[in-house]
Amino acid sequence: MTLALSTETADGGKTETRKSAGHIIVDSLVAHGVKRAHVVPGESFLDVLDGLHASVIETIVCRHEGGATYMAEADGKMKQLPGIAMVTRGPGAANAHVGLHTAWQDSTPMVLFVGLIPFAHRDREAFQEFDIKAWFDTGAKRVMVLDHAERASEIVAEAMFAAMSGRPGPVVVGLPEDVIRQQIPAGLHPPIPVATGGMTTTDADALATALAASSKPLFVTGGNDWTQDGADELTRWLETHHIPAAAEWRTEGTVPFGSPSYVGPIGYGRPRPTYDLLEETDLLVFVGTVPGDVITDGFLCRQDWSKKNFLVTIDPSLRGRSGPVSYQIVAKPDVFVRDLAKISLPVKDEWRSWTARMRAEQEAFATLPPSTPSEGPARMDTLMANLVPALPTDAMVTLGAGEHTNWAHRYFPTQRYASMISARNGSMGYSVPSAIAASLEYPGRCVLTIAGDGEFLMNGQELATAAQYGATPLVVVMDNQEYGTIRTHQERHYPGRVSGTQLRNPNFALMAQAFGGFGIKVEHDRDVPAAVQAALKAIEDDGVFALIHLVVEQRVKAY
Repeated sequence: MTLALSTETADGGKTETRKSAGHIIVDSLVAHGVKRAHVVPGESFLDVLDGLHASVIETIVCRHEGGATYMAEADGKMKQLPGIAMVTRGPGAANAHVGLHTAWQDSTPMVLFVGLIPFAHRDREAFQEFDIKAWFDTGAKRVMVLDHAERASEIVAEAMFAAMSGRPGPVVVGLPEDVIRQQIPAGLHPPIPVATGGMTTTDADALATALAASSKPLFVTGGNDWTQDGADELTRWLETHHIPAAAEWRTEGTVPFGSPSYVGPIGYGRPRPTYDLLEETDLLVFVGTVPGDVITDGFLCRQDWSKKNFLVTIDPSLRGRSGPVSYQIVAKPDVFVRDLAKISLPVKDEWRSWTARMRAEQEAFATLPPSTPSEGPARMDTLMANLVPALPTDAMVTLGAGEHTNWAHRYFPTQRYASMISARNGSMGYSVPSAIAASLEYPGRCVLTIAGDGEFLMNGQELATAAQYGATPLVVVMDNQEYGTIRTHQERHYPGRVSGTQLRNPNFALMAQAFGGFGIKVEHDRDVPAAVQAALKAIEDDGVFALIHLVVEQRVKAY
C-alpha cells in the first residue's frame, strides 16, 4: 500500500508531505467535487484504486468498460462537472470507446482515465500496449499522458478544465503504472475556472430587434450545459412573452412538458406538431445547441435559410452546425438566460396565436392513449397509459437508441431539467447504465428506462451493478424480436427482404430476478396494468430495481 510520507530535518523540523502520484490524482478529483468514479479495474492503475480505498469518492465497480463509460457520460449530463471513468490498457480502452464517442457527439463533459504499460516498457510491444493518442485523438477534446509524476495534480486540473470549457466533451488521461507509483509532493493544483461568456449590449439589442420584428419566433433548447435555475428562468421569460420553445432531439425537460410555451421535440421521425415548425417560423433562436444533422434532417432541411437565426453557444467554432448563421452569441445557456431576462418586449397577438396553436397540437399529440387493455398482445400504448399517471412530478427517463424510445418522446412528462438522459449519437446499450447512474445520483427520484430487446442485452449485465450499489430504476424492455429501427430502414430500401435484423430472446424477467431485482414478463395486454403496479411496488417497498419484459408485436409504432 502506498501511503503519504513526510520527513524531518536534522533539527526536527518537518519537510513537505509526499504521496504517490496515483493518490494525488484521487485527491485532486476530490478537490474538484467528484462524487463517484465508474471503474473496471486493471493492474495498470492499482495505485489509483488504492487511493480510492479511503476516499470520499464512491467507487462504482462495473461489469464492462462500455457500461462504465456510459455511466460516467450520463453522470456528466446530469451536472456541470465531468463524469469519471477508469479502465485499463488495450482491451479495456477499446471497450471504453463507445462511451467516449457518446460524450463527443453529445457534448458531455467526461474524463476517462486509462491505465498504461510502464513507461520503461513503451514501444516494445509490451502486454496490452497500444498508442493512446493514435486511438483517441480524433474522438476526444484532449489526450494527455502522465509521463512526469510531479504533474499528476496539474494533469487532473487540465483534464477537468478541458472537458468543461467551450463546447463540453470527453478528455482521455493515460496513466503509466510505474509513473503513478512514484512519490511526489502532496500539494494540489487548484481547479481552473471555466469562462461562461454572456450577451453584450450589442447582442441584446440585436436579439430584441429581431424578436420585435418577428411574427412567429421559435426557441430551440438543447445540450447538457444547463442548470435548473437557468431552465426555470427561460421558461418564465417564454411564458411571459407567449413565445414557443421546442426541444432538441432527446433533450426534453429544459422547458417543462406542461408549460404553455413547450411545443414538442424536434428529431428523427418527428411528428406534427413539430414537423413543420422549422418551415413556419420566421426567427430561430437556438440555445445550448446548433442546427445540426438531426434537427435539419441530415443537413437537408427544407427550411428557407434566409430566415434570421441566432445561435447561442459557448463554442465559438459552431462545430456541427448546418447552414448559414445570422448571429452568434458566445455564452453558456444560464448566462444567456440571465441576460435575456432583462429584455422585456410588448407581447404581440401573433405570438399568442402562434404559440397557442402549436401548443394545442403538442397537447393533442401527447394525450395518453386509453388505459383500458385490449384483448390482444401486450402494447406499449397501454403500458404508458398506466405508468405515466403513477409517476411523481420529478420522475426521470433514460433512453438508448431505437424506435422504442418514441413512446417516451411522445408521452413521458419531462417536468424539469435533466429529466431525460439519452444518447443523442444513437448509441445502443445506453439505457441500463444511464438509468443506474441517474438512480445513484438522485436516489430519491423515480427513474425509468425504456430499452429495446436488442439494446438491452448489450449492457443488461450492469443490473448486477444496480443491485450491488442499491440503484432502483424501473426497466421496461420492449421485446419485438428484432432490431426495429434497422428493419424500418430495410423495409424502406429493400421491401420484403428481411435480413440480419431478427432476434430470438431469453426471458428477461428471469434475468432480472437472477440479478436480485424484480422481474415480470407480460405477453397479454390485459396483464399490463397489474405488472406496472407490481413493479412500482417492488421498487417502493423492497428497494430493488424492477424490470417489465413486455412482449409486443413486430412493426409497432408510437407514431
